[in-house]
Amino acid sequence: MKYDFDTVVPRRGTNSYKWDSMPREDILPMWVADMDFRTAPAVTEAIRKRAEHGIFGYTRVPDSYYEAVVNWFERRHGWKINPEWMIYTTGVVPALSAVIRALTVPGDKVLVQTPVYNCFFSSIRNNGCVAETCPLKYENGRYELDADELERKASDPAVKLMLLCNPHNPAGRVWTREELEEMAAICRRNGVFVVADEIHCELTYPGHPYTPFSSLSEDALRHSVTCISPSKAFNLAGIQIANIVAADEEVRKKIDKAININEVCDVNSFAVDALEAAYNGGEEWLEELKLYLYGNYEIVRDML
Repeated sequence: MKYDFDTVVPRRGTNSYKWDSMPREDILPMWVADMDFRTAPAVTEAIRKRAEHGIFGYTRVPDSYYEAVVNWFERRHGWKINPEWMIYTTGVVPALSAVIRALTVPGDKVLVQTPVYNCFFSSIRNNGCVAETCPLKYENGRYELDADELERKASDPAVKLMLLCNPHNPAGRVWTREELEEMAAICRRNGVFVVADEIHCELTYPGHPYTPFSSLSEDALRHSVTCISPSKAFNLAGIQIANIVAADEEVRKKIDKAININEVCDVNSFAVDALEAAYNGGEEWLEELKLYLYGNYEIVRDML
């Protein structure tokens, strides 16, 4: 491999939330979704150059930032994003909270397919809404969509949104296009707006292509918003950067207002440069990372 994923980089004593929260040093932390690999060299170099400038004032997000996101998703996933649809913010969890605040009123229900990322529940609760759970089916060692149960839960008039995890965390499912189309049809029939958390979209294994929910059709695009970030793929969670993609102008205006009410409308100077470097210069590194991760998966699978 061109890139080094074998070197162990010590993280204890660096104020790592993952490693320095452990009560004993003989405990291996596997509870926080960041990696223990250094990020892509292109990202490290961009951050180094930005640090050498020495001034870290308020940051303007340039056109090149939007171009990096647009080009990445069109090139890799066939999804053409209009830059005007994008709203930047500090992370996907703040994005989800802002979207829920924008598109619901207290007391509304928000549908989630469980088991699912725990912060979905806090984002729903913190906005005065109620989580409506729809368990996935677990059959033959694999989580599957329970379309009948999703239809039943979505038919409740109190359900206004569905938080979709695509790919699904922690079930490890990359939803197929057919499954996503079935979810989209159920939500449209019942007037449920879809909010897609697609933060893990790049970390898929061979033979399991990621399909952006909003790319399914013009109808899906107009009745959903998507939250994306390079943080998982490039190990940039601490940099704190994400984007909300909302094609409908009225929906976008509501979200933009909620982003400002929640005071998560500004991003730091390192984040802008890191995102551009990741999407413009990190693709080869990411492809090697995915091969390395798959090799690790095979080791664990065979051992257990």
